[in-house]
Amino acid sequence: MKNKLTTICFFLFVISSANIKAQELTSFVDPTIGSGGHGHVFVGASVPFGAVQVGPNNIFKGWDWCSGYHYSDSVIIGFSQIHLSGTGIGDLGDVLIMPYTGTVKTSEGTPENPLSGYGSRFSHANEKVKPGFYTVKLDNGVDVKLTASDRVAYHRYHFPTNSNAHIIINLKTAISDSATNTYIELVDPTTIKGYRYSQGWANDQRLYFAIKFSKPVVDFKVYDDNTLLNGKNGKSNNIKGLVSFKNFSGDIDLKVGISPVSSDNALSNINVEIPGWNFDEVAKKADKRWNGELSKIQIQTKNAVDKKIFYTALYHTMIDPALYNDANGDYLGTDKKIYHHAPFNNYSVFSLWDTYRALNPLCTIIQQEKVNDFMQSFLAIYKQQKKLPIWHLMGCETNTMPGLSSVQVLAEAYIKGFKGYDTSLAFEAIKNSMNLNERGLKYDKQFLNIPNDSTGESVASALEYAVSSASAALMAKKAGRMDDYEYFNKRFHNYQLYFDPSVGFMRGKSASGKWNPNFIPTKSSSPYSDDYSEGNAWQYLWLVPEDVEGLIKLLGGDDKFNTKLDSLFIIKSEPDPNAPPDIAGLIGQYAHGDEPSHATIYLYPYAGQQWKTAEKAREIMKDLYKDNTEEGMSGNDDCGQMSAWYIFSSLGFYPVFPANGAYVFGSPLFDKATVKVGTNKIFTVEVENNSPDNIYIQRVELNGKPYTKTYIMHSDIMKGGTLKFLMGNKPDMSYGKEVADRPKSVY
Repeated sequence: MKNKLTTICFFLFVISSANIKAQELTSFVDPTIGSGGHGHVFVGASVPFGAVQVGPNNIFKGWDWCSGYHYSDSVIIGFSQIHLSGTGIGDLGDVLIMPYTGTVKTSEGTPENPLSGYGSRFSHANEKVKPGFYTVKLDNGVDVKLTASDRVAYHRYHFPTNSNAHIIINLKTAISDSATNTYIELVDPTTIKGYRYSQGWANDQRLYFAIKFSKPVVDFKVYDDNTLLNGKNGKSNNIKGLVSFKNFSGDIDLKVGISPVSSDNALSNINVEIPGWNFDEVAKKADKRWNGELSKIQIQTKNAVDKKIFYTALYHTMIDPALYNDANGDYLGTDKKIYHHAPFNNYSVFSLWDTYRALNPLCTIIQQEKVNDFMQSFLAIYKQQKKLPIWHLMGCETNTMPGLSSVQVLAEAYIKGFKGYDTSLAFEAIKNSMNLNERGLKYDKQFLNIPNDSTGESVASALEYAVSSASAALMAKKAGRMDDYEYFNKRFHNYQLYFDPSVGFMRGKSASGKWNPNFIPTKSSSPYSDDYSEGNAWQYLWLVPEDVEGLIKLLGGDDKFNTKLDSLFIIKSEPDPNAPPDIAGLIGQYAHGDEPSHATIYLYPYAGQQWKTAEKAREIMKDLYKDNTEEGMSGNDDCGQMSAWYIFSSLGFYPVFPANGAYVFGSPLFDKATVKVGTNKIFTVEVENNSPDNIYIQRVELNGKPYTKTYIMHSDIMKGGTLKFLMGNKPDMSYGKEVADRPKSVY
């Protein structure tokens, strides 16, 4: 009977999916949300987790242009093939291609005089973007359309009648990096090949490309920056290629393949992925892929704005990690060796300090087919660089951000049952990476505090290492490695070394054992914030998701814990002009715009006050996520983490400590949400009496039976079934008060 009901439910899900697909979920996505302000999101065309993100570039003017494009800008200097989305550091923007008309120009202009080169003004009224498709009519008269496959960008340029049409391929200019070696060559009348090596955030990036033209190239010139070279090829740090057509009218199509290995592989990627010249067909395929991914979560709501925010956020969770291999499986390792025909899809752009908190847990639910590839990518990186990735970018280890957050992600995957990789190697990688002597680990592994007078961001590093150690302990226990379990279980308690009971906060300590005298908990700038990372003492006090019970004890019990947590959202301070811009989305001292705070509102249920989590979740979703460019996000999206927080929170639960498999309840936003959790399995969240006022959970049912706990386990979600919330406009303060119903750090 149970199997029959499951089958019936699945067919109903399929029918519902078909109806929603008919509505085209991509129509609810606005990729420009977060492209103003500090969201730093990518705007352009891509497919889910693809290697290519083709889109417009403005002249780089600073931090808010990290993705290459900011909605406040009005000049486009070209369309590059790869971009970052939501990061706080700029890079990529490689192989910048710009169509223009008139006299020959080889410079893109300057921030002071953006129209002194070949750049063109544009109006957002003449611009349209949706997942997999971008178009703009430039003021220079050229209509541009872009779409993409996994490894190929498809450009279509429509030139005005009888134009002196030009297409410049600029290998000098990208986003906040320096080209170190560039090459271009016209190899036949319709094919250009080349490469771009660069140094920036990725300290040794290598990108190869091939371009196929729909019309023969009869006029091709090569420039070293602005100096014309002889011949049909050129090599230097600043190479540019210029294709020209005299008295031209109509369309020219370009297919731009990229590869981390070779130009020949880039050309092969074109032949495999887009062999023909049907732009509309490629765009339809991209749209179909996005609709398929977006339909994994179906929501029902009367609020059109919330629906737009939700599906835009879901879209943003599927840009990165990005493929970093060729169609034949070849990829470039961190060791700069070529690995041929890998038996897995290799990925890069791992913003792990951010994404371990929500995006990676979301992948274990709706991107199960990719999780094993992510883990195999981790292990390949480990073998090549002798440690797990920290912040991995285009085959380069950037070592950005404190901690070693790949440990959490790898352990979580194993604990949740993903084993399509070498699990013995996985634990070896965790042990060896956690026992290195770099980045404060030599102290942490000896159960010593990381001295703040020799290691920057010592408290932030230690708190992240504690999350890693606790995750490793749970993985070791599941694998039956009890000695390792005992070691890591003891080690994660190192966070207690940083708690100063005299002030009630985590605080840096010197090698001689003295507390850092530069301590004002509301200060977010140096020297007061030097022990933390993009935050202050108020924000970092709560970064103990692996042992919330221990933190409650340190703070003096449930009542004192709740009172102090209340204070976080109330305490005001004078604006600090020197604070990092990442510290944004402030509610008192709570900073939603940066990741260390993301689990904080979900700590109340551990001390028996779930209703306060409900209040804060609804407040943040309402006030800090908007359907516009400027206020769409309160901070950097950070490769989808800010968006993943919204996805979980709007469903009504959040992974406080991902490795333990528990999702803590907040306040579900939608009347109904249906999640595809596997073959023939669906998990449904139903909400009765849902409204903007009815934000408090009154009662919960799981599969038709009363459910008193304030959390749900990953294993329950993955079985499929129905979680039902009954909501009200006043808190039921008895809900979740009993210790047995509270979430726990370890199960």
